Amino acid sequence: MHLLASSSSIPMATTRATSTLLLLLLLVSATWAASAPTTSRARNVITHVKGFQGRLPFHLETGYVEVDNTNTVELFYYFIQSERSPADDPLILWITGGPGCSALSGLLFEIGPLKFDVAGYTEGFPQLFYFQDSWTKVSNVIFLDAPVGTGFSYAREEQGYNVTLTQTGQQLVVFLTKWLGDHPEFASNPLYIGGDSYSGYTVPVTALQIANDDDARARLNLKGYLVGNAATDVKYDSGGKVPFMHGMGLISDEMYEAARSSCRGDYVSTPTNADCANALQAISMATFAINPVHILEPICGFALRGRAMPETTMDQRLRLGLPVECRDNGYRLSYLWADDPEVRATLGIHEGSIASWSRCTALPLFRHDVDSAIPYHAELTQRGYRALVYNGDHDLDMTFVGTQQWIRTLGYNVVTAWRPWYSNRQVAGFTTVYDHNLTFATVKGGGHTAPEYRPKECLDMLDRWTSPAGEL
Repeated sequence: MHLLASSSSIPMATTRATSTLLLLLLLVSATWAASAPTTSRARNVITHVKGFQGRLPFHLETGYVEVDNTNTVELFYYFIQSERSPADDPLILWITGGPGCSALSGLLFEIGPLKFDVAGYTEGFPQLFYFQDSWTKVSNVIFLDAPVGTGFSYAREEQGYNVTLTQTGQQLVVFLTKWLGDHPEFASNPLYIGGDSYSGYTVPVTALQIANDDDARARLNLKGYLVGNAATDVKYDSGGKVPFMHGMGLISDEMYEAARSSCRGDYVSTPTNADCANALQAISMATFAINPVHILEPICGFALRGRAMPETTMDQRLRLGLPVECRDNGYRLSYLWADDPEVRATLGIHEGSIASWSRCTALPLFRHDVDSAIPYHAELTQRGYRALVYNGDHDLDMTFVGTQQWIRTLGYNVVTAWRPWYSNRQVAGFTTVYDHNLTFATVKGGGHTAPEYRPKECLDMLDRWTSPAGEL
């Protein structure tokens, strides 16, 4: 054996070693590329918006994520970083209800840090101000326009709007996977899916699809979900209304007893006898003028515009024409703001994608294909995901009575019995904690979108529930 190679063999050995090293480098590079995000979009970070004086005091980003490349479905989002600790605070994907209500509605009227100066508005372009009691004080929030056709989300092909609730859930999983691929700094943050109203279906459907997908479960740090005044199952959503109206003093003892006895507790199915039909008709006639989303507030109309509805003139839209206490005043200002060309340019809205923006719009091709969300709640909570189910207690649309009824069907044991919870040393509502990490809470004085009516209390509720202690 020769310890030293001959001079003629050294170049060949060097060539082989060099080739092997290059091959290894190529393999490592290929592996890294395969695991890296498939897209790298420039982030549209917004520091100033029309209507707000000065620089925004928080980090705002907007953009699109393609979730269906066949029909080019682009979902639009607003992302606001936590003002406390973005690297540590939870990441919440927020879906406004409807279906078809824009994420901008959730941002401006429910849980975001911007509000319209409705009280000071006379005419012209609406002004915005910074709102302290935003959920972005303690969490990173992605406000997402979903399903497709909502807000600024759109499809280049008409078939792209033909989606079911289940397919929407799948698209939201794609959205999260891609979005976190482009924002890896938030991949390890605790992830929660949240929403209210109709999103009582969308949220658990999406969360369970993550839980059932090995790849998504590995990529997404899902810890739980939260739903407010949530549509869940028509048997309980509608079935809770008559006892709620009785408990809140909207119908008399006699009217309630007539309905209870003749309808045998079933206020949803088509009446099987004349007494039941007459009792329900009497209740309807007595309560038709009550505001269903908050029984103590006036009915002022609904600021909803469909895609095909004719445009109003600017002069018409500049005049609110409603009493100052009407929440619809703010809703109407949102049309002026979102349809402004300068605002759209700032948000990065794709040219020609959406004609007229609508706060809540009809989705004629969207199909509801989930009869009940209760099995989704059962499977998620039994698999260890945390759940917060809350209700503004003055909502007639989705009542706390109906919510408690469907929760009882889960058969869970009570861990902490009904008790008050507090905000600013005042009773803010009542809560019951069940096993399998399910927390139910009422928000005292809240309406259909509880944070819109009780923002400070709901901020405290969120902060405590997402804290290590996890208790209200």
